[in-house]
Amino acid sequence: MQTKYIFVTGGVLSSLGKGITSSSIATLLKHSGFEVSILKIDPYINLDPGTMSPLEHGEVFVTQDGAETDLDIGHYERFLNKSLEKKNNFTTGQVYLSVIEKERRGEYLGKTIQIVPHIVDEIKQRIRSVGEGSDFLVVELGGTVGDMEGMPYLEAIREMKHELGNERVLSIHVTLVPYIKTAEELKTKPTQHSVQELRRIGISPQIIVARSEKPLSKELKRKIALSCDVADDSVIVAEDAKSIYQVPLNFLQEDILTPIARNFALPPFKPNMQEWDLLVKKIISPKESVTIGFVGKYLSLKESYKSLTEALVHAGANLDAKVNIKWIDSENLEKTNLHELEELDGILIPGGFGERGVEGKILAIQYARENKIPFLGICLGMQLSIIEFARNVLGIKEATSSEFDPKTSHPFIYMIEDFIDQEGQKQIRTHTSPLGGTMRLGEYECELKEETYIQKAYGNAKIIKERHRHRYEANPKYRSMLEEKGLIISGESNGLIETLELSDHPWFVAVQFHPEFTSRLQSPNPVILEFVKQSLKH
Repeated sequence: MQTKYIFVTGGVLSSLGKGITSSSIATLLKHSGFEVSILKIDPYINLDPGTMSPLEHGEVFVTQDGAETDLDIGHYERFLNKSLEKKNNFTTGQVYLSVIEKERRGEYLGKTIQIVPHIVDEIKQRIRSVGEGSDFLVVELGGTVGDMEGMPYLEAIREMKHELGNERVLSIHVTLVPYIKTAEELKTKPTQHSVQELRRIGISPQIIVARSEKPLSKELKRKIALSCDVADDSVIVAEDAKSIYQVPLNFLQEDILTPIARNFALPPFKPNMQEWDLLVKKIISPKESVTIGFVGKYLSLKESYKSLTEALVHAGANLDAKVNIKWIDSENLEKTNLHELEELDGILIPGGFGERGVEGKILAIQYARENKIPFLGICLGMQLSIIEFARNVLGIKEATSSEFDPKTSHPFIYMIEDFIDQEGQKQIRTHTSPLGGTMRLGEYECELKEETYIQKAYGNAKIIKERHRHRYEANPKYRSMLEEKGLIISGESNGLIETLELSDHPWFVAVQFHPEFTSRLQSPNPVILEFVKQSLKH
């Protein structure tokens, strides 16, 4: 079967849930037995979100091949239960850079370089290359119709429809049907205007996904269908759901697959969503509950921890338990107010960069260690576990990371100057190297020690693969000192310390990698699952 393309655009305003809409459609197609891939196009000029503030852009998601991508790629992986690559997310910056480099090499034979055709052709070529080998490629275009940045992409969509025809290209438009409280009415005018804007560019969507906080009556759906020139069964209501994982089931109930199959001239799709349905039921009405203290510093924007909060949902669903997150701001955590950590079933320290909020995290680690509370430290959380142990068990009060104090006499965490990257190439990094070029990014192997908590969590595996995003490492110079006092180095990667745990604690595990990046609803990450399981016992 030739690849069929489903383009998902958004109108009226941003943050309507195009990512969840795209993921849900892709999930239904996958469960119908098709080979499905998915692509996120970001119209900003940055080459990737790696250097953007989490407060501005939310989380940076890392793929197995080491790309720093948009957080929607995380949603795609979690919904589709498959690993995506660098090519599944591209930005305007990457498109223009590629075209400029080709022009410098003389590949355009002296022609004047223009948005049409050169930029648009580059976009189309990238879309097609991602679609290779798949029955369906779902393409989500970031931003809102009418944005200046999005124009070349909409032109690319229009041209692909013209070149490939109706039976290979489908356009879905996600729009808002707001509820006006004073009039007690749902208003369709913003949707009509948004579709008019699309049609002015030359794109007529075949399906409208109407985001609304209330159900739409048949009359209202018919009104949208008539004014937007789509079939009556092609107005799909996307009401606010109790869980994002409920959305594919809601779409199924709205019968979204009928107009999709019809547009592609295919027989009706029959997805098998039984396992999915069961997990969603456990998310919405779980038998048990557990409270995890989440000690972080970007708490004003929960999106910056998206993969981790979702990983806790996956673990909860698979254990039939609700994971209640108690958000604890590490900057406000001082010895005087540690009561915030009381009555928690587990304590979690996520990854992060910089010195802000570190002392509060160290206090939380000490509390978990001394009070025998199940604990999971991730990335910076592992590094701080070593510093806490050095200060309070080894008695080295000056122990710190060279990230926080480059001149420290006790760099328990330091920057190794060279390391082997994913391609097996030697990388040199210094304090002044640009951030993007010196991170240990993507998937690396980790060898686990026999009979350890982490090995049991991973089903007694000897070698695991997990994803990384960090610059600093645990300093092996102090290893024997730490081990003598009961800190177990339970996992290593090419001689680098990857995981640790405590010998005299019911369950205290810290990892240098980011286990949340490989967690999916249908296959939760083993160490996060085990952490929640241990917290349930506490």
